[in-house]
Amino acid sequence: MTLYAVERLGISVAGASIVEAMHFTVEAGRCTALVGASGSGKSLSCLAPFGLSAGIAAGSARFEGRELIGLSEAERRPIRARAGFVFQHPLTALTPHLRVGEQLSEAATALGAPRPDRRALAAMLDRVGLTTPEAKLDAWPHRLSGGERQRVLIAAAVAHGPPLLIADEPTSALDATLRHAIRAGAAARRWAGAVAGEPRSAARRASCRSGRRAGVGPDRGITRHRLADRESDERGGSRADCGNTDT
Repeated sequence: MTLYAVERLGISVAGASIVEAMHFTVEAGRCTALVGASGSGKSLSCLAPFGLSAGIAAGSARFEGRELIGLSEAERRPIRARAGFVFQHPLTALTPHLRVGEQLSEAATALGAPRPDRRALAAMLDRVGLTTPEAKLDAWPHRLSGGERQRVLIAAAVAHGPPLLIADEPTSALDATLRHAIRAGAAARRWAGAVAGEPRSAARRASCRSGRRAGVGPDRGITRHRLADRESDERGGSRADCGNTDT
């Protein structure tokens, strides 16, 4: 089942076109990775449809069958609440005046669930590999290391059990051992997600080049296309999404 579908996505910033004709899908229980050089439009493609970047999105982005493009912020907010987000810079993404436990508690109740107790909150931090998780609940974000903040952000993003996880280089601040553990945890829990720049745990990859999708394929070998051919295919309405591949 297709959980999130992006079709002919275009993104502009200050009148300049940054992303053009981007297509990708996220199937339930699968992960799609957007890969490409820095500045190729990966982060914008993930975040702009949800109103979380400065870019203005055009085209179509449908989450659970509901169109995101063209909605007002008030209309988009309840739809966005059903997704989880891991941002590239956790220090600016976490609320500086709230302790870690308070932030996790807010995230866990985003969809109306009861407020978790302290033991449940500590278990969330334990699952992402934080040592002394109960003590960390009382910590301020600025007192944590970069890797610790990244793990808190991951824990908060999935605290309310979202059907879709949007992650922008989610393990960039972690060491190799913890990267493997986080990927293994994501696979075990069958999180469906669109991930910018983090292809190793993905069932499929979409390659971005200069703001355009240059290829798509399963994780064991992306099918690459000449950019001109891809543009021609998209103008003709054909699809190049790869089939489901088990993680």
